[in-house]
Formats: sequence, C-alpha cells, structure tokens
Amino acid sequence: MLRFFLIFLVIQGVLFTTEMLQPVQNLVVIPFTEGVAAVSAWLVLLFDPNVVSEGIVLRDVTNGFAVAIQAGCNGVEATIVLVAAMLAFPSPWKHKLGGILIGFLLVQALNLVRIISLFYIGQWNMQVFEWMHLYLWQALIMLDVLIIFLVWLRYLPRPAREGETSHAP
Repeated sequence: MLRFFLIFLVIQGVLFTTEMLQPVQNLVVIPFTEGVAAVSAWLVLLFDPNVVSEGIVLRDVTNGFAVAIQAGCNGVEATIVLVAAMLAFPSPWKHKLGGILIGFLLVQALNLVRIISLFYIGQWNMQVFEWMHLYLWQALIMLDVLIIFLVWLRYLPRPAREGETSHAP
C-alpha cells in the first residue's frame, strides 16, 4: 500500500508539472479546453439555439451571460489523478490503458454535465452558481474519479494465490 501511494504521488507530481509547462499548455491543454467548450456548446445547441463557444468561453447570445472554462474546470486535473492512480496500481498494462481510456471518457462526460449545469445555474442565481462551482461540483468530480478507480479495481483480474492454479476460461 505504501508503495502504491508513493508511486501515485510521484506520477501525479510528474503529470501536474508537465501540465503546467507553457508548451504543454499551448499545444495540449488550451486546445483541449477549447474543445470542451465547443462540445458543451454543441450539446446545448440541441435544445437551446442561443449559445456559442468562443475559445474557452460558453456564452448565451441573448443575455450575454458567459462561463470561461479555466484550469481546474476542464477535467484535466481530475483525469491526472485518475491516471496516476491507475498507473501506480500493480495491474496488467492492457487493463491500465483500458481503464484510463474509459475513465477519461467518464470524467469528461460528467464534466460536460457540470459545465452545462453551471452555465444555466449562473443565469438563474450567481450565489448558487458560486457554491455549486466551488464546492459541490469540485467534490462530485473527485468522487467520480474515486468511483471510477474503485470500479476499475473490481474488474481487474485477481492474482493467483500461492498453491492455486490459474484456470483460464
């Protein structure tokens, strides 16, 4: 357990440091965040024609309300925590890679719900928006990461115990 925790911390340190490098921001994080804004706008346009995305901003064209998807709100940091946990845990690489891919998609799906809900909550009540943004959704996204990790653990193949033979299906 201590080995897992130490590897988890080192991987997080490396990934968070890499994320903060200006070339990585310019080439990966900012374009990714712009993509998150564009996908959010596309989803909202399915039921509300009054929204546009401009870079990292999601804007209502009728009332001018907008949300900017900043660092910490694009799902990158939550994904880094999930990736670090899956890489640190002793398991076969095919399970790590599959878990990372599915986990990334699930984190981003919930993050899109988060962004769209905050976009509409902010138009309704800014105090509720601030509370939801700073407290509730931050906790829910990290809870999502934890649940994804725990479900992933549940589906990992069990190592054979001493004296047992492995029975392949």
